[in-house]
Amino acid sequence: MSDILTPNFGESITSATVAAWHKNAGDPVAKGDTLVTLETDKVSTDLEADESGVLEILVPEGAEAPIGAVLGRISPLDGSSAAPPSVPLETREKPASGPSSPVTGAPEQKPEKKTSSPDQTTSGKNGKTVKEASPRFIRKPMSPLRRTIAARLVEAQHQAAILTTFNECDMSSVMELRKQFNAAYRERYGTKLGFMSFFIKAVVKALQEVPQVNARIDGTDIVENLYYDISIAIGTDKGLVVPVLRDCDRKTLPELELELASLTEKARRGNLSMQNLQGGCFTISNGGTYGSLLSTPILNPPQSGILGMHAIQERPVVRDGQITARPMMYLALSYDHRLVDGKQAVQFLITVKNAVENPVFEL
Repeated sequence: MSDILTPNFGESITSATVAAWHKNAGDPVAKGDTLVTLETDKVSTDLEADESGVLEILVPEGAEAPIGAVLGRISPLDGSSAAPPSVPLETREKPASGPSSPVTGAPEQKPEKKTSSPDQTTSGKNGKTVKEASPRFIRKPMSPLRRTIAARLVEAQHQAAILTTFNECDMSSVMELRKQFNAAYRERYGTKLGFMSFFIKAVVKALQEVPQVNARIDGTDIVENLYYDISIAIGTDKGLVVPVLRDCDRKTLPELELELASLTEKARRGNLSMQNLQGGCFTISNGGTYGSLLSTPILNPPQSGILGMHAIQERPVVRDGQITARPMMYLALSYDHRLVDGKQAVQFLITVKNAVENPVFEL
């Protein structure tokens, strides 16, 4: 018999919510089967079976269990050495999910939702057939991740003096480099040469030239970071996550692209670790992936700056006295005005713009 325990996610996390059981109580399971998905306020993770046997569920879906709690057990298939179920640890329901349900070894009994079908009919006055109205809304609890996103966005708005400055960037040079080297990149490294790695390198250069943006406020102190760990905002089906690329000043474009591809895949699968998410001194968000032309990104506390990339559009610009069409991208830098002056913010954004328009990075 083996216990299924809530794993240790890191010092700042004390509990996890059972998002979904992928097997029913009493089902036979094989070693390596995915049994349960857990969600915390920062990550979600799947737990697999350590051995083959029969599943016993102690903590139902929607319940919150502390680190180290027994979520369930896998008993031998013949049941010969199965021990009687012990009294499980008390769990706490999510605030928005209604009254707490007892944690027992039996599967959770979920009440049926009573909703009216558009095709369902009833008898009205004088025996006339009347169609019942369809439900007007659906209420469901926020996931731990969504609650954290909401809390952090409000925190950023309330605690920082956020200001945004804008510029635009001619993407011609970077697009030409991508066209020239993309095939070779795929063949040699197994990944494409994207735009993000150029912007990461440009941001590192700007942070080195304007160190005020690479700092944060801690009480009445200013903490200046001497490293360049860049957070990358990635949208997933469950919400926005912001994994961190470490030591970007020491990495080449191929190394950044490979690591970014790995983190993006982990984010979409929900397999990011706490280590992937901790730290970071500056954030880059690419709304252009979804077609955004312009935005004012919100800070990622306790950081003091975030760069917003946007969609590339051909626009008329003047070059050498002539009007010509160029692939242009609007850039937005949001910053904490308590720490960063307007002059420094503009200098930072111009440094990013110049570094992208005149790339001299090692390919």
